[in-house]
Amino acid sequence: MRRITRIATVGVASAALALSATACGGKTSSDAGSDGDKAAIAYDIGGRGDQSFNDAAYAGLAKAEKGLDVDGSEAEPSDGEGDADKVQRLTELARAGNNPVIGVGFAYAPAIKKVAPKFPKTTFGIIDDASVTGDNIANIVFNEEQGSYLAGVAAAKVTKTKVVGFIGGVETPLIKKFEAGYVQGVKDTDPSVNVLPQYLTQPPDFGGFSKPDLGKAAAQGQLDKKADVIYSAAGLAGSGAIEAASKAGKWNIGVDSDQYNQAGLANYKDSILTSVTKDIEDAVFNLIKSVQDGKPQSGEVRYGLDKNGVALSQSNPAFVKMKDVIAAVDKAKQDIIDGKVTVKTAP
Repeated sequence: MRRITRIATVGVASAALALSATACGGKTSSDAGSDGDKAAIAYDIGGRGDQSFNDAAYAGLAKAEKGLDVDGSEAEPSDGEGDADKVQRLTELARAGNNPVIGVGFAYAPAIKKVAPKFPKTTFGIIDDASVTGDNIANIVFNEEQGSYLAGVAAAKVTKTKVVGFIGGVETPLIKKFEAGYVQGVKDTDPSVNVLPQYLTQPPDFGGFSKPDLGKAAAQGQLDKKADVIYSAAGLAGSGAIEAASKAGKWNIGVDSDQYNQAGLANYKDSILTSVTKDIEDAVFNLIKSVQDGKPQSGEVRYGLDKNGVALSQSNPAFVKMKDVIAAVDKAKQDIIDGKVTVKTAP
């Protein structure tokens, strides 16, 4: 098995040098691209170890390393970075012969728009964004609102106080999809349940995805208002919310990966009723495999309930024992797949 290499982020000044070298006859796009033996992911805010979004992408790269004999590389973000840093990061990964190069998160859209045309033989993947397109760009997107609807059904069924919370890391259209589905699922199940939505930061401040203390404080505020189920779509900040709810003896609903099984959250796992999972792991693996097979994915690659691209995890034995809740979730899932329920993508 080949070892995954982690690449440190360097400054914007180096980015300027790298880009000027390309313009002055350095390594060009005609030299780029590989046969799928090298692949790279560039992490979103919070980086690897967030127990959520980025870790799910890493799992896909690790799966490809093991199953496809791929030489994997990872690149971490820096605090307060701008698009120039992301341009540099993607450029370096492409120059190194990685194919595909995958940006983990919608924040990479401006950078991929600039870099992808310079490396036409390299496939660029971007997770959670369909705004930037190109022949060598694969837009990996999910129906987050569908999985969140199921979370809302579960929350409405288990709450005893008739108050449940939603914590979004940053108030962006993507995270509002989570809120919209969750609120609709709650209200369709029990209109008397009150939902408390809260966002940690507003763009351009994306710190709401990386600061557990903000998540913890927000969760405590919702607990004080009698919330007994809290669903957090907040990346690393969500771990703070999970801690607060767990210590209060209340339920958490995790996000992106199956957080019940995340080692970093082991102390709080019993409080994680379920998680809204996005199959980022297989999405990353599938993109890498498509390049290796010589048939690289491009355009929109969508994952929804119908393909198990989003789901509600059942790792917590306490959740599995709630037969009426499981039955309600299963019915809601089938209704969405059959088109009987259309889930909103905005509150």
